[in-house]
Amino acid sequence: MTWTIEGSTGAWEIVVGLEVHAQVISKAKLFSGASTLFGGEPNSQVSLVDAGFPGMLPVINHECVAQAVRTGLGLKAQINLMSRFDRKNYFYADLPTGYQISQFVHPIVGEGKIEIELADGTTREIGITRLHLEQDAGKLMHDQDPTRSFVDLNRAGVALMEIVSEPDIRSPEEAGAYLRKLRQILRYLGTCDGNMEEGSMRADVNVSVRKTGEAFRTRCEIKNVNSIRFVTQVIPIEAMRQIEIWESGGEVDQETRLFDPGKGETRSLRSKEDAHDYRYFPDPDLLPLVIERSWVDELAAALPELPDEKRARFQTEYGITAYDAGVLVAEQATADFYEAVAKGRDGRSAAAWMTGDFFAALNRMSRGIEESPVSADALGGMLDMIADGTINGKIAKEVLETMFETGESASDVVERKGLRQVTDTGAIETAADEIIAKHADKVAEYKSGKDKLFGFFVGQVMKATAGKANPAMVNEILKARLDG
Repeated sequence: MTWTIEGSTGAWEIVVGLEVHAQVISKAKLFSGASTLFGGEPNSQVSLVDAGFPGMLPVINHECVAQAVRTGLGLKAQINLMSRFDRKNYFYADLPTGYQISQFVHPIVGEGKIEIELADGTTREIGITRLHLEQDAGKLMHDQDPTRSFVDLNRAGVALMEIVSEPDIRSPEEAGAYLRKLRQILRYLGTCDGNMEEGSMRADVNVSVRKTGEAFRTRCEIKNVNSIRFVTQVIPIEAMRQIEIWESGGEVDQETRLFDPGKGETRSLRSKEDAHDYRYFPDPDLLPLVIERSWVDELAAALPELPDEKRARFQTEYGITAYDAGVLVAEQATADFYEAVAKGRDGRSAAAWMTGDFFAALNRMSRGIEESPVSADALGGMLDMIADGTINGKIAKEVLETMFETGESASDVVERKGLRQVTDTGAIETAADEIIAKHADKVAEYKSGKDKLFGFFVGQVMKATAGKANPAMVNEILKARLDG
């Protein structure tokens, strides 16, 4: 279904393409041995190559190339066995050499695709145009002094993968779904941590509008949007700005803009440069990058199971719903935790407990699954106690809550608090007889046809046994007495 915005002349369709800059997970930079660790003191992770000293020669980082290839394979994209680095020439204070080493004509990865899932359960395929490697620039710091700006070159030379989508995105929801899916794939692959707050993943958002069926109109690029929320916010804002220009008889200029989330507007940064403005030419210090097909095949064979495949397997192997599988594979740590819990047990029960009470407890504690005080083995142990009748579901909720508070195992909590399920037929029969005798009026109503009162009797027996009675036995005993 096409997402449109209403203008004074009717509906307009949004056309969006995203250029995502993803920082490569690597201990060293793309062309130097300087550290890439986040949070270092300004200018403490800068080699002579990064600083642009005369005579310094770049040396390609093998691991960064491998990470780009892994990412291309994960995006089901064409891996180019020959690629080339070019110089992209422009002046900026945090770019010491006066040029950025990037790939323009011959990228390392060609066309690929990502399948996204939308809230209504439908899926869409978004094309990938290319993935190329390039080095990052440094960072200008404007808040250190009232009259001067400082330059931190720690980021200068850090390896980036620029992942460019086709203009296939048609709504803010699709843009958000695309970024979440891309980030998920990168994290599963271990090629980028996807942390937008730390700048290791950011997006340039290309937006244009058109009437349905028209050719593409002029686009504008909103630069360096650093959260998925901001990406989904800026698209309709920029689209509406363009619609107002077109409808007033004007022309949208191709330009680069910035998003001001506080004011809810975009503003012009500079006219959009074309390739010739950057005077691209092959970097004379770097030979063309040639890789072997056998090496690509080795990397492909060692790839982890990716989210789409894992979700399908969870549904088949553990019998869980598509929705639950999607939730459980959202992060690899969650998927691994679930699989450890579900192995050899009822997969649906494991999914229900994880997506319900377990996640709720983590949320209350503001903890990720890696910080959970209840391990996968401990949660599995609790499920075993439910399965063998030691505790029932109601008691299990109390047990799990205590496990989160104390770090104890389920068996220790049950023994310490005396929570073993009552399976003594005589004890349950006694409780049932007392409840029936006490509520003769309700017994009469039940026998006259008010079947829903059966639940009342079950609840009273469970209350009388402090929730410890086996629910199936309670139902069986009450049924015999009330219907006999």
